[in-house]
Amino acid sequence: MIKLYQFPVSHYCEKVRWALDFKGLKYRKINLVPGPHVRKVLQMASRSQVPVLEDGKVIVQGSAEIIDYLESKYPERSLTPKDPSLAEQARAWEERLDRIAGPAVRTFNYHFLLPFPRAIVPLLTAKQSLIVSMMFYVGYRKLSNTLRGWMNINETSAHKAMNDMDELLNELRQIYANTRYLVGDEFTRADLTACALFAPLFRPNGYGLKWPTDVEEPAEMQHWKASHERALQSLAIRYEQNR
Repeated sequence: MIKLYQFPVSHYCEKVRWALDFKGLKYRKINLVPGPHVRKVLQMASRSQVPVLEDGKVIVQGSAEIIDYLESKYPERSLTPKDPSLAEQARAWEERLDRIAGPAVRTFNYHFLLPFPRAIVPLLTAKQSLIVSMMFYVGYRKLSNTLRGWMNINETSAHKAMNDMDELLNELRQIYANTRYLVGDEFTRADLTACALFAPLFRPNGYGLKWPTDVEEPAEMQHWKASHERALQSLAIRYEQNR
C-alpha cells in the first residue's frame, strides 16, 4: 500500500492527500512529529521536508513531484490536461502557487497565531498522543522562537506575505468570477493547488484537521481575511465541490 509521510497541518501535504483521494487510491498516512521527523525523513529522501510518498520501492518527495508520479503511475482521473498548452499552464500555476502562496500562507498564519499556544499546539501535534501534545506545551516558548527563526517569521516577512497573497488572491478572484476553473474547462492540479494552499485561511472540514475554535484571531488577521472574503469564498466553494 502507498504510504504518505506527512504533517496533518501541512497545506503541501493536503495537496497530496487530495490528489490521492481524487484518484481513488488507497494509502496509509504516517503522521510525523515536527522536529523529530527530520531523522525519519532523511533516511528516505534527500531533504527533511514533507510530504514524502512511498510506493513499494519508489520514494518521491515534494507535492508537485508526487502529483507528477501519481499522474504517470496512476493516470486514471488525471489532474493534468491532455492538451500540452493547457498542461503547461496548469503546471505554471502550480509552480507559482507552490513558490509564493504556500510560504506566504504559512508565514501569515504562524506570525499571528504563534503568540497563542492553544491555537498552534493542537495543529502541530494533530493525530499525535497526549504526551506529545503536553511536551509541546511545556517547551512552547523555545518552540515558538525556533519556528520564527527557522521560517524567518517576523513583522517584515508577515507584511510581505500579505502583499504576495494580495496579488494572488485578487488575480484568482477575477478569474473565478468569469470561469469555473483556472485552466481549461475541467478541474486540474492548478485549482487543487490554489484551494489546498489557501485552505488554512478558510479552514474547510474536508482538510481532516480539527481547527482550533477557542482562540480569537488577532484583529489585523481578521481584517485582512475579511478584505479577501470573495476570493477565499471562491476557493472554499471549489474546495467543497471537488474535495
